[in-house]
Amino acid sequence: MQGWFSVDFTLKDLSFVKLKQRIYSRSPNFDGTPMQILTVDNVYRLRPPGMWLNIPHNAFFSQHNLSTRSFVISASKAMIVNYISSPEIAFLQSIVSRFRVGPTKLVFRFLELDDTEPSTNQTYGSLLRNLTYIRTFAAGILVPKTYIWPVDSSFYLSNHTSLVMDAHTSGLEVFASNFINDAPLPYDYSHDPVNEHLSFIDNRQFSVDGMLSDFPLTSSAAIDCFSHMGKNQTVQANILVMSSEGASGDYPGCTDLAYAKAVSDGVDILDCPVQMTSDGIPFCLGSINLRDKTNVAETAFSKRATTDAALNVKDGVFAYNLTWSEIQTLKPAISNPYLKYSLYRNPKARDKGILLQLSDFLSLANNASSVSGVLISIENAAYLAEKQGLGVTDAVIDALDKAGYDNQTAKRILIKSSESAVLRKLKSSSDYELVYVVDEDVRDISNATILEIKTFAGSVVVSKKCVFPSNAAFLVGQTAVVPKLKAFNLSVYVQLFQNEFVSQPWDFFSDAYVEISTHTYMGIDGIVTDFPATAAKFKRNRCLGYANVPPYMSPVQPGGLIPLMAKGFLPPAEAPNPVLMENDVSEAPLPAVRERPRSFSVGNGSAVAPASANPSQNGDQRLMGASSRLVFFLGIIISMAILLCV
Repeated sequence: MQGWFSVDFTLKDLSFVKLKQRIYSRSPNFDGTPMQILTVDNVYRLRPPGMWLNIPHNAFFSQHNLSTRSFVISASKAMIVNYISSPEIAFLQSIVSRFRVGPTKLVFRFLELDDTEPSTNQTYGSLLRNLTYIRTFAAGILVPKTYIWPVDSSFYLSNHTSLVMDAHTSGLEVFASNFINDAPLPYDYSHDPVNEHLSFIDNRQFSVDGMLSDFPLTSSAAIDCFSHMGKNQTVQANILVMSSEGASGDYPGCTDLAYAKAVSDGVDILDCPVQMTSDGIPFCLGSINLRDKTNVAETAFSKRATTDAALNVKDGVFAYNLTWSEIQTLKPAISNPYLKYSLYRNPKARDKGILLQLSDFLSLANNASSVSGVLISIENAAYLAEKQGLGVTDAVIDALDKAGYDNQTAKRILIKSSESAVLRKLKSSSDYELVYVVDEDVRDISNATILEIKTFAGSVVVSKKCVFPSNAAFLVGQTAVVPKLKAFNLSVYVQLFQNEFVSQPWDFFSDAYVEISTHTYMGIDGIVTDFPATAAKFKRNRCLGYANVPPYMSPVQPGGLIPLMAKGFLPPAEAPNPVLMENDVSEAPLPAVRERPRSFSVGNGSAVAPASANPSQNGDQRLMGASSRLVFFLGIIISMAILLCV
C-alpha cells in the first residue's frame, strides 16, 4: 500500500503538516486554520480528566524498529494513564505484567468481525466467543456498537446481542465505539443520537461502561441529563412543545399514527393545518397540493393536475378539487425533506395511517388528557373564498363550535395564519389565541409593525433564522427579533425544529438538543417540531435543574465558529435579511365566499370541481372538452324530443 507514514517523519517534520477534514459530511471551512499535531505530552498538559492511549499498529512499528511497549511504559511513569487499548493481543500480553496493579486498565479493541487479529491469526468474530481468554490479559473490551445492537439490511435495529452481559459475567468492562452524530442512524432512533446513546445505557437489561464518540458533548449529555428519565420527569424548561403535523418525523404527517405518536411523545400543543375538499369538508394536511403529502400522483386523480399561478404551483392536484370520499382513497406519504443527503424517515411507515377530518382531529385532541391545547393553521383563505367558493375560516369556527371548544377552558385553542385578514376576522368573532406567522426570514421588526401585529394577534411564529441568522450553515450572530416581540408582550414560537443533522447549523454540533437549548435561552415560549419526543425530553432533562448547568447543556455562542476560519475559507458574504415593515403585515379584509358552481361528471362519472381562476392550458382543454360533450348530449336529447313530438 502506497502512502506517507508517520515513521518516515520526525516530529519537527510533522509540525509543517497541514491538517484537513477528510470526512466529507463535515465542513471543509477549517482546513486553512493552523492546527498542530499534538504529542501525548501536549495532550496531557491540557489537564484532561482522564487519559486513554490507543496503540493500533504495534506490529507495523516493530517492523520499523520502534517499540510502542517502551513508549507506553515510559509514558505511564510520567503521567497517569487510565486506559491503554490495542487491537493486537501480543502487544497487550507484552505489557500486562507491568499494569496488573495501579490505575491503568488494559483494553482489547475488537475490529470488524471478519478482520484478522495479527497475533493469533483468528478473526475478531471468533475471539469474541472466548472472553475468558481475553480476561487473562485485559480488563475490558472496546467493540464497534454494532456488536451490541446489530443493524439489518433495511437499516433497522435487530435484537441486541448478549455481549455486554457475557463480558460482565467474565469480569470484563465493555466500551462501545463509533458514535457519530453526523451520519445516518438506524431508523429506530428517529435521527436522534441521544436516543442511540440511551439504547446502550438505559434499556433495563444492560449498560455499557463507556462510549467512544466523535461528539463527546452528546455522549456526556445522554449519560448525565437524559438517562433513566421517565416521561413524568419534572419539567425544567417552561416552553411549549408544538407539533408540526403531529410526529411527522416518524409517520406521514396529519395521520392518526402521527398524532398518536405525538401524544405519546409528550407534545403540549397538537396541530392541524386545515385544507378544504371540493364538498366543503375541512381536514388536516400540510399542503394544499396533494402531491406533496399523499400518493395522488400514483392514482387516476393525477389526471386532474392543473397549474395554479395564484398558488405558485405547477401541475398540482389540489385538495379543493377532490371530495372527502375521494381523498379517503389516497394513501398518505411521509415527508423526506433531506432526500438529497440520502436521509430518509421511517420507510416502514412511509404510507401508513389515515387522514383525519378536522372534527376527528378535535375529538382526538380533546380525549388526550396530556395535550394542553390545539393549534389550527389556516392558509390561502382569501384565495379559497374568492376563487374556489370555500370558506375555510368559517369551516374552522364551525368545527370548533360543534366540538364544544367554544365553551370550555381545559384546552388552549390557538389559530395561526400568515394572513392577517384571517386573524382580524377571528378577532372580531372569537376569543381564541391568535398567532401571526412571519413567513420570511427577517433580521428585525419595526416597532410600528409590532404595534400593527398586536391589533390582530397575541402571539407570533418566526423561523429559526429570524433568531439566529446563518450563512452557509454557520451562525453569524443573533437578532433582536425575539426580545423586541417579548417587550411588546407577544408570545414567540419558533419553527421548524428537526432531528436530521443537516437541518442544524454547524455551531450546534449536529445535536438537536444543543439547538433547542440555545433557542430556549433567548426566552422563546415554544417550538414547533417534526419530532415532539426530542423537545419533550429536552424540557424535562435534569441538567437544566442543576445549580451550574454543564457545558453540554449550555447555549452556544452565535457566530463563534466564524473567527476560527482562515480568511480564504470564510463562507461568501450574503445580503442581509429584510426588516419586517408595517405594510408587510397589512391586508385587505377577507373577500366574501363566492357561490361555488355545482360539480359535473365526465367520462367515468368522477365529480370535477370548477377550475381555478388561473387554470393551465390543459385544464382549459379538459373543461372545454367536458362542456362540448355536455352540449353534444343535450343536442341529442333535444333532437329525440322533437322526433317524438313529431
